[in-house]
Amino acid sequence: MHIYIYSPSGAVRDKTALRLALKRLRKLGHDPELDPDALSTDQRFAGDDDARLLAISRAAASGADIVMPTRGGYGLTRLLKKLPYKAIAASIKSGSRWVGHSDFTALQMGLLAKTGAVSWAGPHAASDFGAQDLDDITLACFDDMAQGRGEGAGWRLPAADLDHLPKKALLAEHATLWGGNLSVLCSLVGSPYMPSVQGGVLFLEDVAEHPYRVERMLTQLLHAGVLAQQKAIVLGSFTDFKLTPHDKGFNLHSVVAWLRGQVKTPVLTGLPFGHVATKLCLPVGQEVSLLREGREAFLLWAHHGH
Repeated sequence: MHIYIYSPSGAVRDKTALRLALKRLRKLGHDPELDPDALSTDQRFAGDDDARLLAISRAAASGADIVMPTRGGYGLTRLLKKLPYKAIAASIKSGSRWVGHSDFTALQMGLLAKTGAVSWAGPHAASDFGAQDLDDITLACFDDMAQGRGEGAGWRLPAADLDHLPKKALLAEHATLWGGNLSVLCSLVGSPYMPSVQGGVLFLEDVAEHPYRVERMLTQLLHAGVLAQQKAIVLGSFTDFKLTPHDKGFNLHSVVAWLRGQVKTPVLTGLPFGHVATKLCLPVGQEVSLLREGREAFLLWAHHGH
């Protein structure tokens, strides 16, 4: 597989991880191509805005099977007015799979809102393929996505979810899968880059956000009417925060309980996705079905022809 690796967001500080990622990808039989400005820096960014826009345009014109960022960070929301949406959508139509997470959510949501094109939530080069230990599930899911043979994804629900979910097995059908990083998604509310998804399956994750901040962002989506319009809400990993004595027991479980009290929509947790080693690859913008069998949850998309 020809994999085009570019830097649309933060500057690559860990060059050792990127070198390891390139070595690993070659060993796995891929042909990684590094964008000429992948290691550029401008303040905290991988080059100034114009340079990163050019890198995205080169990625769209590369003809690669996979287009993957070096890392996330911050920077894509600055580019949303100028992103080459038509070129990206055309490359996807020609067979390129654009994959990423974190700050990449901004590009994914803008792309979905402007073109309806399907991209993938999944790993980055440096932070995932350049990690000390590459997660087996992440690798298997990436390989399925790269080969175009992915039919769906499943995970084991926490036991605490079962009392709060409908008895029926089919929780959503013909539902658009969308979402990603909660902070980035909330930053798009009220903008033309926020997709208007009715009856979707919304998945969310975040990193270094205290539970009260997570709740505050969910409240924004609630007040904006976004949550009530979904067939299901699926929560991935929320990591790297620190509770304090002031919280007095307020934690992520408190947030999930509060959320379930605000919406009639089923809320599932435990999705293996976020700023964690184990990442599923999820088709953002694709029609999916969401099923539950006991503690096993399944997102299925193969029968929709992807």
